[in-house]
Amino acid sequence: MDEIPPLSRRSLIAGAVALGAVAAAGETARAADDTSGSTTPGPAAPGPTKERTMPTAMIDGIEVSYVTRGTGPALLMLAPGGFDATMEKWTTAGVWKGMRPLDTLTSQFTVIAYDRRESGDSGGRVERLSWSLFADQAKGLLDHLKIREAYVLGGCMGCSVALAFAARYPETTRGLILHWPVGGYRWKINGSDRFARHARFAKDSGLAGVVKRAHTGKSFWQDPEAGPWASVLVRDAGFADAFQKQDPERYTGLVAASGRALFDRDMPPGAEPEEMMAMKMSALIIPGDDPAHAASGAHYLRELLAQPEFWPVMPPEQTPDRVRDRILEFGRAHA
Repeated sequence: MDEIPPLSRRSLIAGAVALGAVAAAGETARAADDTSGSTTPGPAAPGPTKERTMPTAMIDGIEVSYVTRGTGPALLMLAPGGFDATMEKWTTAGVWKGMRPLDTLTSQFTVIAYDRRESGDSGGRVERLSWSLFADQAKGLLDHLKIREAYVLGGCMGCSVALAFAARYPETTRGLILHWPVGGYRWKINGSDRFARHARFAKDSGLAGVVKRAHTGKSFWQDPEAGPWASVLVRDAGFADAFQKQDPERYTGLVAASGRALFDRDMPPGAEPEEMMAMKMSALIIPGDDPAHAASGAHYLRELLAQPEFWPVMPPEQTPDRVRDRILEFGRAHA
C-alpha cells in the first residue's frame, strides 16, 4: 500500500545495550519530502513539545520508544494492556505492579521493553494490523540492538505477539514466557466489537470526528470510538492532518480487516495450531482466569506447544513474588 514518508522532522536518540555493556549514540535528525501523492498517514514521530526520556529507534519507518536494563541473556518483553501496550504497564497493571519486572528481573536478564506501535510514545501507520506486523516490529528492535536471540515474555495480548514472533523467528526465540494468554469467546467478541464500534463511529462522524474523539485522551481499549491510532493522532499534528485527508471508505475497510485478522478465533491467536506444534523452544505458561484471559486459552497452548511448562497455580495465588521467582527459575533452567 502507498504511504507518505514521515510527516515531521524527528530527533532520534538511539540507545543500545548488549549483554553487560551499554552504548548510546545520537543520530542526525532526518526530514523526507512527500513524493508518493498518497494521503494515507505514514509513520509518526512524537510532538515537538513532548520531552523524551527514553531512547528511540526507527523500525520500518516507525519510531519506537524503548528501554533496556540489566545484565544476562536478553529478555524481550511484550507488554500487556490491549491496544495500550506501553512500558508503563509493567509497573501499573495487575501482578506487574507489585512485581516491577523492569527492576526485579534485571539481575538475571537484560530486559528490553518498549511501547508497541500505536501505543504510548511510539509512532504508527494506518495499515492493516496483524499479529505478524507486531512481531516484525519486535524483531526489528532486536536487530537494532544487535541482539541475535532472546527469551520472549508476553503478557495478556503480548502473548499473541510472542506466538507470532516464535512462529516467524524461531532461531531468535530462546524460550517463551506466556503470562495470562488472551482467549475465550467473551474476549473474541469484546475485541471484535471494539473495531466494529470504531468503524461505525468513523462512518457516522467522519475522520475529523475521529481526531476530535482521540483528543479526549483515552486509548482505543478504553474508548473504542477513538480508534487504534488514537495515541498517534494526539501526539503528532502532521499525522492527524494526513489522517483526515485519507479516503474514509478505504480507512473503514482497513479497520474491519484489522479486526477480523486479530480476533479470528476463541483461543489465543498469533500463530496457527500447526505452527505452534512445530515450535521447539520451551514455553512457560502462566494461566489467567477471567473473561479476557480464559483458563481454556492457557490449556490450549499447553496442548499444542511442543515443550510446555504449565504452571498449575491459579489467580489469586499468583502473587508478585511467586510469579517473579517462577520466571527466574525458568530462565535458569534453560540458560
